[in-house]
Amino acid sequence: MSLTPANDIVGPKFGRGLTGLLLVAVPVLLVIWMIIWPIISAIGRTIWLPNDGGGRSLSFETYRFFFSDQYSLNNLYVTLWTTAVCAIFLVLICLPIALYLRFAKGRLAAYVQGLAIFPMFVPSIILSYAVIRVLGPNGTVDLLANAVGLPKIRSPYLTPWGPVIGLVWDNIPLTVLILLSGLGNVSNQSIEAARDVGAGRVAVLWHIILPRIGNSILVAVSFTVLGIFSSFTLPYVLGPAAPEMMGPFMQRTFRDLNDPTNAITQAVIAFGFCIVFGLFYVRSVAKNRAP
Repeated sequence: MSLTPANDIVGPKFGRGLTGLLLVAVPVLLVIWMIIWPIISAIGRTIWLPNDGGGRSLSFETYRFFFSDQYSLNNLYVTLWTTAVCAIFLVLICLPIALYLRFAKGRLAAYVQGLAIFPMFVPSIILSYAVIRVLGPNGTVDLLANAVGLPKIRSPYLTPWGPVIGLVWDNIPLTVLILLSGLGNVSNQSIEAARDVGAGRVAVLWHIILPRIGNSILVAVSFTVLGIFSSFTLPYVLGPAAPEMMGPFMQRTFRDLNDPTNAITQAVIAFGFCIVFGLFYVRSVAKNRAP
């Protein structure tokens, strides 16, 4: 019986580990340089402020101003409201579409999938223009309603519902794809077995499908929240002037008011809310990779 030297076993494993670390070193350094360091720098610029003596000192004045300013709080509230409403609508709309695409066959399912993915290839500014032309004052819906004698509709354009409509439509493709990927883990055998013992469609959905795509729903909601919370074009074009979402609010504070410190403070606060959902996503990925 021959024994393999320990260094013959450890050596190749150490070499593979070192190679793996070298492969991920460049992306990790880029993340540190382009994401983590700007975050740390932004936080430092908002709490290390100039003082009367000509130097700098630790101060939370910008954060106190934000959370004591009613206009800033209204903008934060409308951002949270828009994000929550969009996330709910996206799950309610995209989950049935994903279920249909997962179990349906034939040409109609291909057409539905094409329509669900189509918004991914439409720029946000084109989508904004389309919403204005269709749902805006004297838009297509308004003209058709007047043509058949219906009263003039109240346009969602320049109201908080304008960005909701645009953001929901814009985020449908990614949400459908994530949910459809999660549904790929649901085997037909488990569904057939549940039906063999008398489970109906609702029972199969509740006890078989939803428990297995819980992580996918969480990932879809996390991506949706991160995208909507930081969105700019659709809220800027379709939303009201006041209150406004955090994206246009930060841009206006930086450009129109020439106040970069408060703009960075708003960005840090927005990042604080987004990181919560980012942690949900990281936890979900780590949970799936756990042995």
